[in-house]
Amino acid sequence: MPSPYIEIKPHLASLFQQALTACVPDAGDVSIELDHPRDAAHGDYACSVAMKLAKSLRRNPRELATLIQAALPASALVDKTEIAGAGFINVFLKPAAYQQIVPQIFAQGDAFGNSRIGAGKKVQVEFVSANPTGPLHVGHGRGAAYGASLSNLLAAAGYEVAREYYVNDAGRQMDILALSTWLRYLQLCGLAVAFPANAYQGDYVRDMAQMIHDAHAQRYVHDAAQVFKAVPDFTAAPDAHLDQLIANAKTLLGADYGYVHDLVLTEQLGDCRNDLLEFGVQIDQWFSEKSLYDSGMVQRTLALLEQNGHIYVQDGAKWFRSTHFGDEKDRVVLRENGQYTYFASDIAYHLNKLERGFDWLIDVWG
Repeated sequence: MPSPYIEIKPHLASLFQQALTACVPDAGDVSIELDHPRDAAHGDYACSVAMKLAKSLRRNPRELATLIQAALPASALVDKTEIAGAGFINVFLKPAAYQQIVPQIFAQGDAFGNSRIGAGKKVQVEFVSANPTGPLHVGHGRGAAYGASLSNLLAAAGYEVAREYYVNDAGRQMDILALSTWLRYLQLCGLAVAFPANAYQGDYVRDMAQMIHDAHAQRYVHDAAQVFKAVPDFTAAPDAHLDQLIANAKTLLGADYGYVHDLVLTEQLGDCRNDLLEFGVQIDQWFSEKSLYDSGMVQRTLALLEQNGHIYVQDGAKWFRSTHFGDEKDRVVLRENGQYTYFASDIAYHLNKLERGFDWLIDVWG
């Protein structure tokens, strides 16, 4: 049966305390401080107790260090000690001091190094949170590795950790992806429709369009003239060009637009989830931005800010006084056209987090 593990620092402190009791009985109550020397050539630990006592005892610190060194009890973990500088006592450990941890590592397995520091505390870590409009890229991978590692460390320290991915499923980018897929679908159906340069271009868009075509054939086909009705010239107004196409798609498809929107969202989230799982990253909750609007959370959050004087109206838009909290400029939360900004839903999302009772919130952005 292996010998019990000896905590090195408390063990060394006990040795020095015994030495003081033996050779300096009038030392009184003094704390034994042990630090790692900057230079490994000076040993594993350095003790400055001789210099700490020298003034009050009116003794030469090096002479006092020599007395303490001579009185140190023998230890199976200590190879040797040396006096250095003005009175440091440097301690050199035997390899056995570190080797003794090996049986404990094998015995505890994956639980080795865990603690209960965070017991009873709830932490939410939000990470990756990439728009579900295309495949994850290497930047998302870095965020995933960082967020997952941080979450694992917190869990090992005893915290109750919630790993969360914020799904931006309510904004313009999702509409652009739905439109892009529908336009590719129309091309598959034989319509000569121009594909905007600021739409999503990837092969994955063609793949989703093919899925719709395979499942529903010509069901979602509409006349190209109606698709491009009242659409501004792309060169003169690329954003307005895209926005009018989205509006036309919603009008022409009606309830079927929701099918296209939900299909592309489901496909992209599924790919994202699979990529993260292959990467060893487990997400506990996929939180929908759309749910914040459906539940009235965004509206309630802005009303709360307005009641507390943090919102003002300028040029027909509502602005959050973020400069009062150290920001470089105030931020629009409701545009003059009545559309909420991403910042508005982000604020509502964080209020939602707080209301869920987390003790700590950690956002991994980048």
